[in-house]
Amino acid sequence: MIEFRIRSFLQYWLDAVDEHSLHSPFLFDLYTRIIKGKAEWHTETENLRRSLQNNRSLLQYEDPGAGSVRMKKIRNLAGLARIATTPPKYAALYARLANWVNARYAVELGTCLGLTTPYLAAPHRKVYTFEGVPQLADLAQHHFESLKLSGVHLIRGNLDVTLRPTLEQIPAVDFALIDANHRYKPTINYANQIFKKVHPASVVVVDDIHLNPEMEKAWHQLRTHPLVYCSADLYRCGLLFFNPSVYRLHVVLQF
Repeated sequence: MIEFRIRSFLQYWLDAVDEHSLHSPFLFDLYTRIIKGKAEWHTETENLRRSLQNNRSLLQYEDPGAGSVRMKKIRNLAGLARIATTPPKYAALYARLANWVNARYAVELGTCLGLTTPYLAAPHRKVYTFEGVPQLADLAQHHFESLKLSGVHLIRGNLDVTLRPTLEQIPAVDFALIDANHRYKPTINYANQIFKKVHPASVVVVDDIHLNPEMEKAWHQLRTHPLVYCSADLYRCGLLFFNPSVYRLHVVLQF
């Protein structure tokens, strides 16, 4: 797996371009204003992150994304905060993307400790965030309350059960972050359900697109989906756009 990650990063490094190679006005604006835009950190959220990174408490839970056989695992909370959460640089990017499309309805698959959700929250926005591990959902809910977030709805339970009925209650999905079960079939399944609710101004982010061969396969299939007219590979994540005026473009961008 290490060799796979090295090869995938080297290929990304060779292919990645900056604004000087972008001829599409849409991509140039996206790259210069949003992807390379100024990062605004959420001070309280980052203070919470630092506190969690120093917390050596142990968590014992079943991981729904571990495979068909769910193995009980004991995780150090500090390690979870350091490794399993979205880095601030990317959380801030997701906030800029959601604001760029003026998202009223945002969906986050994979709450974990709830450190990305505050970046997505906004006074005019409803955020539906999904977490299948009860212990993590409890911690995330506690963090949302301590940060006094509004408009955030935490959906507990297995995504295979909770995603469809929740999406049926949402008028549209303006922004989505898929960061849950990092395997091919679940990723495709969740994305296809979300695609039924997107519109030309929507943006869908797929996290960890080069984490393993299954995720690379899923990313390739999603970026070539008939509804997707433009895609951008930032190595850690991929961006999908649905505007027909941007005709079938795929780029690999430095970030």
